[in-house]
Amino acid sequence: MRTEVRTNDAAAPGGTYSQAILAGEFLYVSGQGPFDANGEIVGATFEEQAKATLANISAIATAAGGRIEDAVKIGAYLRDQSDFPVWDAVCAQTFARPFPARTTIECNLIGFDIEIDAVIWVPKATSEGIDR
Repeated sequence: MRTEVRTNDAAAPGGTYSQAILAGEFLYVSGQGPFDANGEIVGATFEEQAKATLANISAIATAAGGRIEDAVKIGAYLRDQSDFPVWDAVCAQTFARPFPARTTIECNLIGFDIEIDAVIWVPKATSEGIDR
């Protein structure tokens, strides 16, 4: 069973995709950027944008009954690979051992510095209480 997860505490999708899909005990979070619920960019620095993006993922995880700390896989897309040390430091502040599996790729983001997708374990997940 696949259940769409939505929250007003993160930016609404800008295309034909869901914020996240809950399938069994795993939440698949679509790529999120440093945007507030109104679609405005949050943060002037890479670090601020990375933290705002993770806050969006956390809000989506919470809407599904999960926690960002239970991420098993993170994909990060950086506009500039030179920001990797800051990204790594933000991850160290957000996650504890065992750290999630992670991929970091430099790509041509336009107008913002980072996009992140995630797979989060949501133990005993149910579709009850999820915004639809």
